[in-house]
Amino acid sequence: MLDWILQKFPEAYRTKARDYLVLTRMDRPIGALLLLWPTWWALWLAASDFPPVKLLVIFTLGVFAMRAAGCAINDFADRKLDPQVARTAGRPIASGRVTPREALIVFVSLLTLSFVLVLFTNALTIKLSLVGAALAAIYPFTKRYTHLPQVVLGAAFGWSIPMAFAAVSYAVPPVGWLLFIANILWSVIYDTQYAMVDRDDDLKAGAKSTAILFGDADLPILGILMATFLLAMLFVGQRAALGWPYWLSLVAAASLFGHQLWKIRKRERDACLTAFRNNNWLGMVLWIGIVLALAVR
Repeated sequence: MLDWILQKFPEAYRTKARDYLVLTRMDRPIGALLLLWPTWWALWLAASDFPPVKLLVIFTLGVFAMRAAGCAINDFADRKLDPQVARTAGRPIASGRVTPREALIVFVSLLTLSFVLVLFTNALTIKLSLVGAALAAIYPFTKRYTHLPQVVLGAAFGWSIPMAFAAVSYAVPPVGWLLFIANILWSVIYDTQYAMVDRDDDLKAGAKSTAILFGDADLPILGILMATFLLAMLFVGQRAALGWPYWLSLVAAASLFGHQLWKIRKRERDACLTAFRNNNWLGMVLWIGIVLALAVR
């Protein structure tokens, strides 16, 4: 896909364009998908049906723009850390292919695009978007000061949830905030799995993460977080009066969590990365459950 996109660029600009696309992780859409599913959960729940097409387009484009912006500012913040970590040493800034100044320009440009999209919603959504922008900018720097950057990531990734409710219904009901909290739990789960891949390198480089904080208790703590997330999503289903398709999707989600715990039982890097990516299916399963439950209600 990346090569196909690059074919549309003049040959003289292809190398730099590739570096920018890699900087914003356009070659790895998994992060955008993990942000997209909760946004779609919220849009469908807020509308109690298929959401307005205009808002669906705005929020879907906004997801990809904000995720790309987040990646740019993350690599800017990690420009001295990434060269010390095997998995990230080849990133554009770490390898010198993109300058920190260029990364900041990309970040501001994408943030501006996202804000322009929000301007087509309503006043409450616009106000909430300012908080989302602040969370996106702050998150990359938290790993230097706290072992809980995954919590901040969850808030940043999940801020589209109250925004979606505000855009559809001009208010954020309790179920919206409950879904937001559930998403923070889910983000801590999958980003801890992701951080387990780099745990040894992060320890040497002095970075902080929940994977380091949890230590040898990482698996039981992840199990508790998974159970708490499922309980929160159960309450979401009850408050939204969702029917049997949603409850089946929760059972499927529990099975996927069980599969993830089994995969990472030996804490092998590749297995932890596989478990992280498996969360894409979990998000999709829950979205399908919400859509079907609303359709048959």
